Amino acid sequence: MARLLQILAPAMWALCVGAIVWHCLGLAREITYVTLGDGRRQERSLPLPFRLLLPFAPNMRHLFSSPAFAGRSRRIGDEIVSAGFEGLLEGWEFMALEILNPLAMGAAWALAIYLAGLWSPLVSKAFWPLVALGVALFAFQPRLWLRETVRRRQKSIQRAMPFMIDLLTLSVEAGVDFMSALQRATDGRPMDPLNEELVRVGHEIRLGATRQQALRNLAARVGLPDMRSFCFSLIQADELGVGIGSILRIQSDQMRQKRFDRAERLANEAPVKMLFPLLLFIMPAVFIVLLGPIMSRLGSWLL
Repeated sequence: MARLLQILAPAMWALCVGAIVWHCLGLAREITYVTLGDGRRQERSLPLPFRLLLPFAPNMRHLFSSPAFAGRSRRIGDEIVSAGFEGLLEGWEFMALEILNPLAMGAAWALAIYLAGLWSPLVSKAFWPLVALGVALFAFQPRLWLRETVRRRQKSIQRAMPFMIDLLTLSVEAGVDFMSALQRATDGRPMDPLNEELVRVGHEIRLGATRQQALRNLAARVGLPDMRSFCFSLIQADELGVGIGSILRIQSDQMRQKRFDRAERLANEAPVKMLFPLLLFIMPAVFIVLLGPIMSRLGSWLL
């Protein structure tokens, strides 16, 4: 009986580990989508640790749905919308991930450090500092991921805005109304973040929202100063009865000037950013170029 248990125990552990790995691989291959304003679906992928832990988030819903967390949940929800993950992730789920991620991933990290310490005494001596460092990194990972995702999406929108505004300007100045110009501009472009937002604007207007309200919603969703300035300029033009063509022309010129200023600023920052790598690698290069032949001759003479 004891021998049978000795055989079955490793087999059951191996089966359990295999099932966990199989489940993780299935989640890694799983494709998730968000629904755009016109009903189309666009692929979005959450990080694998988030997908593994999201099924446990409802256990903490009662806590993070309380009025004490309502403000923070709303702010995080706005950031999730700006990141383009509306419908896949909610504010209370993200706050639950901020608790679950360091607990679960930190435990896995501690187990990995412990197993590594069995072969390396140096790792075993630094066990607790390494565990604390890993838990801290996993605690900040959700917030860092969300900020980086929002930053990348806003950067993509910012880059695409001048060209899109130029298309709208040409169409409106040619006599096309704003809605038709928006429809033509979005139909002829790939489904990038800016196109997704403009498709949603058109869908909201067709559903009965006013153009001013749809533009306000666009500015709130994106959270980008350039987009906010563009939307509020169009809203003000509607309120004052000014022609949209002239406003679009002004916005187009301003966007091109801002893009030029950003490129100029990045070019001016390049020498400063290159200074540290130059200082880091110049001494080894000098050593190799100047002292390399001398050391080679000295080695051959000694041999």
